[in-house]
Amino acid sequence: MAADWLGSLVSINCGPTLGMYQGEVSSVDQTSQTISLRQPFHNGVRCPVPEVTFSAMDIRELKFLDIQTQSGVSRASAVQGVLSDPGVISSGQSGQNSRGGYPANNTHSTTAPITILRKGPLASSSNRGPNQATPKKNGVKNGGGGGQMRLRDDECFGADMDEGLDTDFDFEANLALFDKAAVFSQIDSTDCNGARSRGTPGGERGTPTRYRHDENILEVKPVVYRQITVPQHGGKEYCTDSGLVVPSVSYELHKCLLASAERHGLSLERRLEMTGVCASQMALTLLGGPNRLTPKNNHQRPTVALLCGPHVQGAQGISCGRHLANHEVEVILFLPNFVKMQESITNELALYSKTSGKQVASIKDLPVSPVDLVINCLDSHENGFLRDQAWYLAAADWANQNRAPVLSIDPPVSGQKQAVEAKWTLSLGLPLPIDVGEARVYLCDIGVPKQVFQEVGINYHSPFGCKFVIPLHAA
Repeated sequence: MAADWLGSLVSINCGPTLGMYQGEVSSVDQTSQTISLRQPFHNGVRCPVPEVTFSAMDIRELKFLDIQTQSGVSRASAVQGVLSDPGVISSGQSGQNSRGGYPANNTHSTTAPITILRKGPLASSSNRGPNQATPKKNGVKNGGGGGQMRLRDDECFGADMDEGLDTDFDFEANLALFDKAAVFSQIDSTDCNGARSRGTPGGERGTPTRYRHDENILEVKPVVYRQITVPQHGGKEYCTDSGLVVPSVSYELHKCLLASAERHGLSLERRLEMTGVCASQMALTLLGGPNRLTPKNNHQRPTVALLCGPHVQGAQGISCGRHLANHEVEVILFLPNFVKMQESITNELALYSKTSGKQVASIKDLPVSPVDLVINCLDSHENGFLRDQAWYLAAADWANQNRAPVLSIDPPVSGQKQAVEAKWTLSLGLPLPIDVGEARVYLCDIGVPKQVFQEVGINYHSPFGCKFVIPLHAA
């Protein structure tokens, strides 16, 4: 009966380790429970050996790729008489059961070790399977001449590897190796961010827990977002991009802070320089940064109109204008004529005059066409009466009609609406409770040490991180 199905084309599933084999049945041994395939294919690729022999205990499923009957007896019935476990046999045609009474596509699992018996000569490497070691050869080391060297070369490089490259890829056989259930089970065990659920270490299957690339796996102390506390509530609170709370302070407390810093060596000149650097960096970013300020755009340098008053806030603006002019920005400084100027103003003007920036004292000399940016330093914390003077009203009116975005540096606290509508405001050290309307609030670090904050009753931890200018958001 075993001879009835010799020459049949079959497909043998040996599990995920050994894979799928297809070929023509060449022999069946009922005594040893083995079956041999001639010209076999392994996972869709032709095997380098002419024949492969399988043990019945390694076969999980056997399919006939052609169903032919002889004398009313199917080939599957013949297999039933040969193999002790006929449950592994199925028909390769959909919807048709084998005549032995066994359902098609019925699989048989076994826990026995998987082995494959191979037939054929072992003299050449082309007839060895993938799990067969190279046989040792007798001979004297470094002896035997060129003949033995050629023999070694044939053993190492003589395998014919081009046979499998010329064969067509068997998509159907390889698709049968795809375990859909295992893949979907793994997908279901992950969350939407691609990280495995944190139920138990290693997960349900004992696999290592996976984490996102930006996830900290080290246990740390809980984050404290309120790291700055003030003795008196200033009326407003802000938060940084990272969530740190930055409270506002009254002008009196802010004034005490700057005076304490000045006593410890942070002089007005050093503060003016720090404010000018931070304000100019912010202005350069608003002007386009590296996308605008490049050697290829020398013919389109940005223009900044700088409106300053005769006070410390005006000196901060002049310092900012000097740094902008040093970075090839066209700066036009407006400063009204006064008989007597503060020393800080005269010192900053002396440095500014050494740059390519322009200085005007009349609104008529300011550009008629819109500029790229207007920096407002007209207001003073101390002298509120300046808002009623003609030069102030004319400068504020020009800024509102120029249609250029406005950056206000260190605006004062006042119950009145800001005369110049700003798009951005820049506060120093800690913000003041100012009414900025729709303007975005920024904070710059002017270099006040931590212990100076503590001297005026402020528990301070820097919210700046790696930057000197940070945005603040209404809490």
